[in-house]
Amino acid sequence: MHKNRCREVSAGRLTLGMSRRDWLRYAAVFSAAAAIPRMTWGLMQDSTPVGGTGSASAISPVMEKLSSYMAEARNRELPEAVARETAHHILDTFAAMISGSELKPGKLALEFARSYGGEKIATVVASDIVCGPIEAALANGQLAHSDETDDDFTTGGAHPGCALVPAALACGEQFGISGVHFMRAVALGYDIAFRAMKTVGVAMKETHPLVGTMGATAAGGCAASLNAQQMRWLFDYAAQQAGAGIGSWRRDTEHIEKAFVFGGMGARNGTNSALVVHAGWTGANDVLSGPNNFIESYNAKADAAGMIDGLGETYGVLKTTLKKWTTGGPIQAPLDALENIRKKHPFDADQVKQVAVRAASSAAYTVNNRDMPDICLQHLVAIMLLDKTVSFRAAHDKPRMQDAAVQRQRAKVQLVPDAELEKLIPARVAIVEVTLNDGTVLSDRVERVRGTPENPMTREEVVAKARELINPVLGEAACSTLVERVLTLDKVKNIRELRPLLQRSMAAK
Repeated sequence: MHKNRCREVSAGRLTLGMSRRDWLRYAAVFSAAAAIPRMTWGLMQDSTPVGGTGSASAISPVMEKLSSYMAEARNRELPEAVARETAHHILDTFAAMISGSELKPGKLALEFARSYGGEKIATVVASDIVCGPIEAALANGQLAHSDETDDDFTTGGAHPGCALVPAALACGEQFGISGVHFMRAVALGYDIAFRAMKTVGVAMKETHPLVGTMGATAAGGCAASLNAQQMRWLFDYAAQQAGAGIGSWRRDTEHIEKAFVFGGMGARNGTNSALVVHAGWTGANDVLSGPNNFIESYNAKADAAGMIDGLGETYGVLKTTLKKWTTGGPIQAPLDALENIRKKHPFDADQVKQVAVRAASSAAYTVNNRDMPDICLQHLVAIMLLDKTVSFRAAHDKPRMQDAAVQRQRAKVQLVPDAELEKLIPARVAIVEVTLNDGTVLSDRVERVRGTPENPMTREEVVAKARELINPVLGEAACSTLVERVLTLDKVKNIRELRPLLQRSMAAK
């Protein structure tokens, strides 16, 4: 009887047949409810996730500026130097995707896309696959970091391009954006990734997911033409995923998990976030302030203002290194040094008695006698002695690690961890000393690696690297057309026009 009357009350149907005791009981309930302080009700209402009503809609000045900047990026003209460098990084990342299709992580990415592709919307590079944008972004991110070819931040701890370029491409194809819009989305991705790294990354053990996810989400959101309110929600979704990643990828000797953590995961996160917000999903209006915000969750000592520091003046893409050599980062400087030495004093491998490489202790640890050829310093120095260069194919020719001629040269290489050079990190300084059989000692110290913002590659060098990576997969003619089109993206009316230039027929392989 009592339960039935409660249901009647809750439904708004009080009956005249209620007893005096029932009336007194319900009167007490309603009086207690009325006595709850008005402030408490306000707090309860503010905590309701209704997409920005009540005091929860308050936006901090930092978020206001950041979201406005992100929303306006698609219409904002890039400075000439920024546009030029953005095109270089897009070309370099495309080249990494295409060459990555020949390596195991890339081959597995293509198999994944073919099996779980979804609706035919977005391009999977170096294949004949067209699939859903989220799956395409994941596969292309995996392709882009199938090895150590792609770009990285000068400060280390991040490979932005392999995540954000695939996200911009996938979302760009979803919405049919222009080449100029695509470039601006990519540039914004570098801006946000760079600031996230500087603002909270210094306190994180694993920064690769942070940089990939934040950069890819910003690039995807720009490609989706989200407005300022949507960008605030988008940033919230990026922040939720930014810390996903642990260092177990270092144990993966086949580079597959590493490709996912650095490239595929961030590209997927960014594309997914942009698409769900575009579809109407909401979130916290300002994840840069208030309880449990982005900053305090990852670095309690940081200042949220770092996310807008120099916006529109300092561009992230100009702070990102293009690798001259398709090898691990710590090997770049030693190879530069060997090339410099040989230019000044040519010599052959059989004239060399010993090569001593001094590198920062942490860098030496990373590349010391590794099983993978592209991150094994001793092996690549031996290749450099024999070939007088280190090509992509040589850097990934694992069977050659057992070649007798290579092993003879490798036995001459001494890697010396240097505590003084460690103090200069993140700058990857290396000293190489070559002792010849006749006693001649040749040496070079590289302070700024070729391809860093302080020692940038020329357009000719960027194109030469791209050709080396693309020609063997797509052919010389297709490569030339792709290079020309990427370097003139301002003439591309719809980014989907790049599809036939990025793909190849698997039947013709």
